[in-house]
Amino acid sequence: METKRLVNWRILICALCLILIFSGLSIRIYWIQTVDAARIMGQAQEQWDRNRTLQPTRGAIKDRNGEILAFQGKAYTVNARLKGRDEKDQDVVKDPYYTANSLAPILNAPVPELVKMLTKPNKVVELGRYGRKISEEQKKRILELQYPKLPSGKQVEENQLPGIFLNETTRRVYPNNSFASHVIGYLDLYDEPKMGIELQLNKELAGEEGQMQYKRDGAGYQLPDGEGEYIPAKDGYDVYLTIDRQIQDYVEQALDVVDRQYKPKGMTVIVSDPQTGEVLAMGNRSQFNPNTYYNGISNYTNHAITSMFEPGSTFKIITLAAAIEEGLFNPNETYDSGKYTIKGQVPIRDHNNGVGWGRISFLEGVQRSSNVMFAKLGYERLKLEKLRAYFKKFGMGSLTEIELPYEKEGTLINLEKPQSPRDWAATTFGQGVTVTAIQQVMAVGAIANGGELLKPHIVKEMRDPHTGAVVKRSEREVVRRVVSEATAKKTRDILETVVTGEHGTGKLYAIDGYHVAGKTGTAQKYDPNTGKIMDGHYIASFIGFAPKDNPRLLVYVVIDDPDTKEWYAYWGKMMIAPTFKSIMERSLQYLQQQPELPRAAADSGKGKSTATTAQEQVQAAQSAASQTLPKFVGMSTTAAQLRAKQDNLTVTVLGTGTKIVEQYPAAYEQVVPGKQIILVSDRLTGAKMPDFKGKSLREVMEFASLLDIDVHATGTGFVVQQSIAPGTALNGKEKLQITLQSESQPPAPSPAQDGAATSGTAPPSGTAPPAGTGAATDPAEQMEQPAGQSTGQQGGAESNQGAPPAGTDASQTSATP
Repeated sequence: METKRLVNWRILICALCLILIFSGLSIRIYWIQTVDAARIMGQAQEQWDRNRTLQPTRGAIKDRNGEILAFQGKAYTVNARLKGRDEKDQDVVKDPYYTANSLAPILNAPVPELVKMLTKPNKVVELGRYGRKISEEQKKRILELQYPKLPSGKQVEENQLPGIFLNETTRRVYPNNSFASHVIGYLDLYDEPKMGIELQLNKELAGEEGQMQYKRDGAGYQLPDGEGEYIPAKDGYDVYLTIDRQIQDYVEQALDVVDRQYKPKGMTVIVSDPQTGEVLAMGNRSQFNPNTYYNGISNYTNHAITSMFEPGSTFKIITLAAAIEEGLFNPNETYDSGKYTIKGQVPIRDHNNGVGWGRISFLEGVQRSSNVMFAKLGYERLKLEKLRAYFKKFGMGSLTEIELPYEKEGTLINLEKPQSPRDWAATTFGQGVTVTAIQQVMAVGAIANGGELLKPHIVKEMRDPHTGAVVKRSEREVVRRVVSEATAKKTRDILETVVTGEHGTGKLYAIDGYHVAGKTGTAQKYDPNTGKIMDGHYIASFIGFAPKDNPRLLVYVVIDDPDTKEWYAYWGKMMIAPTFKSIMERSLQYLQQQPELPRAAADSGKGKSTATTAQEQVQAAQSAASQTLPKFVGMSTTAAQLRAKQDNLTVTVLGTGTKIVEQYPAAYEQVVPGKQIILVSDRLTGAKMPDFKGKSLREVMEFASLLDIDVHATGTGFVVQQSIAPGTALNGKEKLQITLQSESQPPAPSPAQDGAATSGTAPPSGTAPPAGTGAATDPAEQMEQPAGQSTGQQGGAESNQGAPPAGTDASQTSATP
């Protein structure tokens, strides 16, 4: 009986336990399926579904001919693991101080900052901006630290710099460094666009992100039959600028020369095609390297579109065109130069301290840049309303809407709200008005092209990066007609006399063989805090175009306050004229613009004997100056050959490629005329053996080193024989035997020739570059200070013949070349 009772209790307890268990399970199932269902389903969804953002490739920026100026390149981010995943994980930073000292020179980082990051309590740290987006070269140097090679050449297998690892990413690369940096702009380390085209066209360059959705199992593997969605990323468009890399290069070189010698506060050069409104080059100083912007940028301002300044006498072009259009300018009419008085106002003086040149014609007044004559045209004849209307028609006081950020409008305050008649009279010769360089370029471009004000463009087109199809193209866009073709033609003719006329202030800017028209300008600077003239501080400029009757190019050069003790009258000869002429002449030659006039050198040689004695030839060779070798690497083969021809350089191109990838001697080295320059293209197949006769052993070895050719030489002196005939196609495995001989030695026996001989044509010998201008400068004109001048505006200054007048009152003088 007792046993039966015990069994029953056990059965009861088991039944109760089962009831409790199943009740608990039922409650739990109910809870999961109802109360907690949404949360659990969400967790499951997170485990199954994965969303991946697909990043687009940022479009490249190229010049008008397709030369790459910016592209998306490969980069790496440096990270440090400070704590292991578990106790067995030894790939952690063990010695922060040793690691920091090893990485600092590679990352260009301060050791204390790296130590601070490497001693944080985090498991993994990124090494700040120093470790973000490092280059392939930096990555290679880090790997060499981690796995160095022993003296035997064997590579160490154990990581010598544990805890440091690299993640692949992308970065913006600017292959030409500081080239046109203010135009292109840059991306920072966080891919935020700053300045220039990178900012202005960020949406078009960046493209659109894509999405990829898929399902995976608990182990993380994608389910083969799982539903998913794929939206591909849309890569950014390639942007083609109107900039021509070659012309931009001429600008950069010219700016570098002035910047090195005179250290101006700022410089701007714009080169445009006045027929289309396209900007072919735009350069500023100071500049920066967008690849290393984080090292510091001294000037973020694109002076060409953002800096407003008083233009001085270059502004007289608009006053002249307006007067001609209204029939108020007679070049043969005469007037009394020197001073012009408006009742109750401070007299307006000509730039030679109001002395003038007596009674002269209006044409001579333009050539001498007479403030008095332009005041008479504007104040007496055009009057306020017409003057203001014409300045606005020419685009002053309004944006040009060029495709660049932060453009400024300029001001016409002395025409909009003149405090006295003298205020708006002074605007006729470029005082009391502020402009930007791009406004000046487009206004004068209207005179050059026949009277149409065009919208400037610096973006030529945008293309699909995969198909090359043009998705948007900038066309010639006429804003308005400002003067008639006849007026524009007459204005051009008069502006040419500024350069060619006996009394012209622009004689320094004449270019042999071409009709050049233009106008000089110099403006005194005003203290932005006090509004008073800053003695000895000027902005000097010249704007000109050529050929005069069908201009291909317009060049505007502006130099702000150079560091020199020379009187500003000589700045034209020292800085502005060499800059303008170098850019204009080389660019016209590059564009294959044929000279219109007989060259002075050819004329001066008429009637002289063409025979030259050997002694004269030797003397000429000895006196030939060396020249700086340009950078050919990165140019197209055709452009490099044309550039070499312009610079009178003798080049040999190796291979049949379309782009130059190497050069010897290196860029910017000094070479003498006739020096053989070797350029290596990106495809060496088809390279031919040059004719080395008369060359030195060094020149032969330079060539052989580029193609890895084995050279054996006998004798001394210069090459008289070679075993591989000139013109023979090379594959890089040949052995070249050369025989050298000095002039005093007897002829050597001829070695056996390898293979068939094909006669090659050697390029012509280079000649010495033309000497710098030696013309006498026109001393700058005295500055006229307008009454009622507003704070921050700058006065004009001009060039004229003669020394600075004695006893000149700086507060009452003005010069406007």
